[in-house]
Amino acid sequence: MALSKAKIKWVQQLSAKKFRKQLGLFVAEGDKMVAEMLATFVCKTLFYTDAYTGPIQGGETIEVSYDELCKISRLETPQHVLAVFELPQYTLQASHLKDQLVIALDGIQDAGNLGTIVRLADWFGVEHILCSHGTVDVYNPKVVQATMGALARVKVHYVDLPALLQTLSMPIYVTALDGENLYQTTLSDAGVVVMGNEGNGVSDPVKAIATHSLLIPNFPVGRITSESLNVGVATAVFCAEFRRRQL
Repeated sequence: MALSKAKIKWVQQLSAKKFRKQLGLFVAEGDKMVAEMLATFVCKTLFYTDAYTGPIQGGETIEVSYDELCKISRLETPQHVLAVFELPQYTLQASHLKDQLVIALDGIQDAGNLGTIVRLADWFGVEHILCSHGTVDVYNPKVVQATMGALARVKVHYVDLPALLQTLSMPIYVTALDGENLYQTTLSDAGVVVMGNEGNGVSDPVKAIATHSLLIPNFPVGRITSESLNVGVATAVFCAEFRRRQL
């Protein structure tokens, strides 16, 4: 049976945030990614071709031709499966963050950067990411693909970031060009590392709450170099240094 125009439109409209929010659904593609997400998220509909060898499960499973899959895929070269999942409903309490390293994102706009940071969080054992409401939607298809399945293990929460940070009894580290040298500063095992907007950095309301301001120094000191690091790269450096201190 051919894939209906209604089904094609239904999947395609989930590229828009308003429809994801309205319908409570998001899309993930790729054999490995879908297999990982099936273990965590509730699958509404699974579209797969006869070349797909992963688990076939969901509220609805539909075998399609590769040409049909291409009609609903956002990838230039689709693999063999696309899944529509229910948006997870996480409840966040301050106790969930106690004794943990947490990443907070203050106005991150680039989908690729957010996806990369979710992958980094997964690699470095960070279970929670706090996002300001101005941060790009983590269920944007570009972000989902960039996470490479890490979204199945990292909980992303959209919050009033300054208000939440004020309630936490833990160090709040912000990244700034006038901060203390990351490698010469005492770091706690638990705390919140705040990464700022790609162009404007951390917002003033969040800076006002910070207990520490940190800088990744360039090398050698005093050398003329790039103005700053990409936010994804900077997040990797900070997470690596925090975890290195725990070895």
